[in-house]
Amino acid sequence: MKEKTIALLTKQTNLSKKEIEKLLEVPPSPELGDYAFPCFLLSKKLKQNPNQIASNVVGKIKKSKEFEKIEARGPYINFFINRRGLAEKTLGKIQKEKGKYGSAKLSSDKVMIEFSQPNTHKAFHVGHVRGTSLGESISRILELAGNKVVRANYSGDTGMHIAKWLWCYKKYHSKAKLKDDESWIAGIYVDAIKKLKENLDLQEEVDEVNRQLESRSNKELNELWKKTRTASIKSWEKIYKELNTKFDVHYFESEVEKPAKLLAKELVKKKIAKISEGATVVDFKDFNAENLGVFLLLRKDGTVLYGGKDMSLAERKFKEFKLDKSYYIIGREQDLYFQQVFKTFELMKSKAAGKSFHIMLSEVRLPTGKMSSRSGENILYSDFKNELVDYAKIQIKKRHKTNEKELSRRALAIAIASMKYAMLKQDANRTIIFNKEEAMKFEGNTGPYLLYTYARARNILKKAKKTFSKKVTAKKIKDIEKILLSKLSSFPDIVARSYAELAPSLIANYAYQLAKTFNEFYHSQQVINSQEEDFRLSIVEAFSQVLKNSLNLLGIETLEEM
Repeated sequence: MKEKTIALLTKQTNLSKKEIEKLLEVPPSPELGDYAFPCFLLSKKLKQNPNQIASNVVGKIKKSKEFEKIEARGPYINFFINRRGLAEKTLGKIQKEKGKYGSAKLSSDKVMIEFSQPNTHKAFHVGHVRGTSLGESISRILELAGNKVVRANYSGDTGMHIAKWLWCYKKYHSKAKLKDDESWIAGIYVDAIKKLKENLDLQEEVDEVNRQLESRSNKELNELWKKTRTASIKSWEKIYKELNTKFDVHYFESEVEKPAKLLAKELVKKKIAKISEGATVVDFKDFNAENLGVFLLLRKDGTVLYGGKDMSLAERKFKEFKLDKSYYIIGREQDLYFQQVFKTFELMKSKAAGKSFHIMLSEVRLPTGKMSSRSGENILYSDFKNELVDYAKIQIKKRHKTNEKELSRRALAIAIASMKYAMLKQDANRTIIFNKEEAMKFEGNTGPYLLYTYARARNILKKAKKTFSKKVTAKKIKDIEKILLSKLSSFPDIVARSYAELAPSLIANYAYQLAKTFNEFYHSQQVINSQEEDFRLSIVEAFSQVLKNSLNLLGIETLEEM
């Protein structure tokens, strides 16, 4: 209907489709119609009174069965969609497409999303949850829009943090059995930091471990590294399953170190990079880009820095997958770094040039300030999740009686929903203040509220205990029913916008507004045993489907019962 409205206005105003789409509004009240078009731009172009222009345009528009009426109110043209037609088309489309409702062939690109990026031998912390949630959601939105998505994870499995872990394990925990448990693995690293702080001289021992690790000269150390690396990677499997996330490829820093050294030498040969004080760098002032500073590829001792590794990895990605686009979901503090990476792609005429993009991610904080934990850095995912699960169990017990297994299942789903929704409803580039009590509320703009509303809708359908005609109409469609139907019909448009902006927050906030509208409908209109029972049940079914589709795009699983 939006397209039909735009088509009518394009024909009668001589404005372009883009101009009209930019100006078209959804009025704050149903009394003002479903769409409203302001005539101020036309007033400037035609040098006429906008009120008169609105009246003239309405006079030229022929009556259409799609609209109940089209009228001029002051400088606005208000369009009132035919309620019966809206109901039939919207409900019919949702019933037919179900889980595919909202999909569109907007692009057929092959796109890689690199996200999550935990390091082995370190904690999987709450900051990783935000990046993981965002990456999975953007991947799902891109797929619904027709793209072929490759989910990639890139982890640090070499370097000083590994050396600290291995040194601490060998020196103080060698009798302990290796575990693929996130908390245990993180605990060794925390202990290493603590002991090194207490005795600075111990750093020499760690440096020696790091040298041996990089040279691969110590067979026993290499074996320990391989075993503990495997344990660390295995500890992520449960986490990703709980976060409803999957990956198609997992890269590691150790795999790209040698190719990175060769690439750096090649860039020096091509006079893109140079040797400065022994280090291999790209000095952007040589290319009239002084604002980008100096980009480091290799240290003076020949060891590879992040820049060299990322350049090497990009070459591998585009060669292996023949990508049209590659997105990096990483902290906004890395913005200058990625500008340097992308500029170097241009200079070396890489296949990644012009096809690589940085989606900036901000940090997660608690109401008390920046997150801290036993490591003095971040809160472990497992600790944070368990806290939310315990809180969810208390809330469920207040409302329902259920067995322990079912209680745990529901509590985990609610905990993950509260965590992911709180992180996805805001712009990715904004710092999040995560308040546990707020995020876990069953009312308001929260994940549990959306799960609860979905479960309520499913319960209505369950209680009806009847099959109803898929093609139903009502004698009279109430205002609240029309508002809800309009919201349901706008879902494909919201998906298209979230795709264009790579913004899951648009889906999240749509889901909340949809749930709010449904609850207004539910509280004001009797469904079961009403004269319009079949029609209203079809609205409830359509609503539950669209809310489920919305939550699926956020990577949140629904519950039939709360």
